[in-house]
Amino acid sequence: MILAGGESSRMGAPKALLPYRGRTFVEYLLKMTQHPRVSLTRIVVGAHSGEIRQKLGSFAALAVENPDWQKGQLSSIQAAIRSLPAGGTEGMILCPVDHPIISTALVAQLIDAFDSSSKPIVLPTFHGKRGHPVVFRSTLYDELLAASPEVGARQVVWAHAADVLEIPTEEEGVILNINDPATLDRALHSQDDK
Repeated sequence: MILAGGESSRMGAPKALLPYRGRTFVEYLLKMTQHPRVSLTRIVVGAHSGEIRQKLGSFAALAVENPDWQKGQLSSIQAAIRSLPAGGTEGMILCPVDHPIISTALVAQLIDAFDSSSKPIVLPTFHGKRGHPVVFRSTLYDELLAASPEVGARQVVWAHAADVLEIPTEEEGVILNINDPATLDRALHSQDDK
């Protein structure tokens, strides 16, 4: 699930369409989340729906409209869940489009941890700080659909605090929320140095 429904007001342009390593943020996340266990992909759009769909080309078929995007990220998660076939998934990996700097290796590590544990939530940590993407088991879909818009998905994470599996990583991108031009500039330059 790539969450790209927000307004991007601080960035001044749709974050989904910002350039990163020769692709847009959304295209980069599509590439990084290719994995044999990922059978369904959804790109949740809202504020800039028409513009993003147009730029998606053949991936436009993966787009899901969130008519309630003004209500925040949880509404995009809920739109994604509602778009899924009943009983068709074991879980979902949530990728906010403003956290694009992740690797296929990290995604594989999170999925492996999901498969090898019974934990309902798997997430990465960078130097002790929790980040994205987050994997939710399908048993939590109803809780996510019922969560408070004011608290969001964190309500479900907090409710299962003892059952969260944290995966330490040295990928700082898991905690980099790229939501303004200055943060984008720093992220691009730090990646150029690697």
